[in-house]
Amino acid sequence: MDPVERLYLDAMMEDPQVPVGSLRPQLLAGARARRRPAAPTASWAEPYAGRVAAMDALLASAADDDWSRVIVEGWTLQELVAHLTAKDGILAASVGAPVLGPPIGTVDSLERTHEVQAYERTRSPEQTRRDWRAQADALCRHLAELPPTTPATLDGLDTVVRDHILARGLETWVHADDAARTARMRLPAPIPDHIRPTADLCARLLPWTMLFSGMDGSGRTLHLTLTGDGGGEWRLPLGVEETEPGTPDARIVADVVRFCFLLGGRGDPGDFPAELDGDLGLARDVLVAAPALSGP
Repeated sequence: MDPVERLYLDAMMEDPQVPVGSLRPQLLAGARARRRPAAPTASWAEPYAGRVAAMDALLASAADDDWSRVIVEGWTLQELVAHLTAKDGILAASVGAPVLGPPIGTVDSLERTHEVQAYERTRSPEQTRRDWRAQADALCRHLAELPPTTPATLDGLDTVVRDHILARGLETWVHADDAARTARMRLPAPIPDHIRPTADLCARLLPWTMLFSGMDGSGRTLHLTLTGDGGGEWRLPLGVEETEPGTPDARIVADVVRFCFLLGGRGDPGDFPAELDGDLGLARDVLVAAPALSGP
């Protein structure tokens, strides 16, 4: 078991019996000294809290030069963490949770990202890490007292807070993976109980990703099978105003983790590994449109 996997398991409060000699002691000791388990929150927000704890364990292992390495979008690791803080803070403001860091002057996620990044550039990477974790934990604690159907707004999307926090968990998962890959380390996937609700959100977003891509799926139905731990099956009407699915017009079978990452903007829809059946044009349209709602 590599060090990052052990850090992840520590963050999830599991304790497999792994010989100390199989790990890099200096990395594990430093990271364990500074890591914290997932914050207590509502059960429906646990996928997010778990990803926060896993990424925090990864950040605890970062050396000084790791923080200045460009990860994605031209952002260094420190700037990427500031981006996560910014978006978590906008969601926090939407549901009445504490907003940490500089005063919030905009609810546009990219503009807020620039505000928080400018603020964090004047601080040490460890302070940036603490700011991000404090914001995430404050949001988790606040959600423990809210119904999952509480209205919330982020990136111009008005929906229930449960879906927004699942989306925040997916983005945290994707960016943690970005950081781990840049460092040539492996970050294990979430536990199946956390993958399943994330995959369910991704499935339910497909009518909207199609609409956002200029494709009208009205009157069409997709049968989606996602394989692997945390996967499942969905029969989905592809029109945003429709609630009842019909006989499937197309079928897609894909790996659940790969599919979640496709919705998160990782992977090329053109060569996405999937089994397609039925109306192949419709199935391909679904895959092409899948990343439409992803962003930096």
